Amino acid sequence: MTEGHLDQEILAALDRTDEVHVETSRDATSSVHETVIWAVVVDGGAFVRSVRGEKGRWYREASANPDVTLRVGDRRVPVRAVPETDARTIEGVSEAIREKYGTSFPGPTAAMLREEVLATTLRLIPA
Repeated sequence: MTEGHLDQEILAALDRTDEVHVETSRDATSSVHETVIWAVVVDGGAFVRSVRGEKGRWYREASANPDVTLRVGDRRVPVRAVPETDARTIEGVSEAIREKYGTSFPGPTAAMLREEVLATTLRLIPA
C-alpha cells in the first residue's frame, strides 16, 4: 500500500467484485458487525457509500470508529474510512456506481445516488 492509496491488487479486486463485506464496531471494545456493501474505484482511490444514508449502522459505526476491515473474497484488508468532501470526487463516485451497478441493480443503484446519501461517501485508505 502507498500513502493514501490501497495497493493495486486490492483496488483491482474491489473493481471486479460486486459486493464486499465491511466489519465495523462502535469503538475498540465493542463487538464487530459485518455488513455487505458496494465499493467502487475512482482515480486510483477506493470509495464506499451508505445506501441508508446516516441511518446505516455500518456507516454510523465507521464514522465513530473509522478503522474498519474489508473482506474482499478471502482477503481481510484493514482500512481507514474517511469522509470524502470534494464535490467533484463525490460525483465521480456516483458515476462509478452508476456504471458498475446500474444495469444489474437499477433500484439499489438509484437509492445510492439520492442527494441525501451523497454525504456518506467515504474514502478507504490504508490503516
